[in-house]
Amino acid sequence: MRRFPRISRFAVLLAVSTVLVVAVADQSPVFAQSAAKGASGLPLPRFVSLKSRRVNIRVGPSTDYAVSWMYMKEGLPVEIIQEYDNWRRIRDAEGTEGWVNQALLSGERTAVAAPWMRGKGQDVFVNVRRDPQSSGQLLAKLEPGVIVRIKECNGTWCRSEAGSVQGWVNQGEIWGAYPGEAFK
Repeated sequence: MRRFPRISRFAVLLAVSTVLVVAVADQSPVFAQSAAKGASGLPLPRFVSLKSRRVNIRVGPSTDYAVSWMYMKEGLPVEIIQEYDNWRRIRDAEGTEGWVNQALLSGERTAVAAPWMRGKGQDVFVNVRRDPQSSGQLLAKLEPGVIVRIKECNGTWCRSEAGSVQGWVNQGEIWGAYPGEAFK
């Protein structure tokens, strides 16, 4: 009868974990390129806007749950961070989270001009430019908190509309588009 050397459990665990680490490391670029998808098949997280002028935010994904907050602004951008059936867990620019029925959300992209700068002084503005570059002609200055409609983003600049003013805003100065996100 042939005898095999005795291998400790530690050695076996070390060998298995090394193989797993190498296998996962080989796959990491694939994982980095794929976004998480919700039950709807759409990516998570993602930005949308409120479709209605009055939207109840609930503590859970059903009308059986209590209302914790009510939004009173149509077009407000929110971020969908979770999905359950017809319900979407959202987060606003201030970090408030709650559940909303999907029927109250719109795929139209909007953004808030520099919400983190509210109350920082009178000389704080987000510039709207004719062209997507810092040297572009200045068309308007938006106060922090102003909501704009986003038509497209190129990863650095977003073509937007605020009232009758249409132009480009720096993507890093709005909340409603991810850094580097490009879409039309």
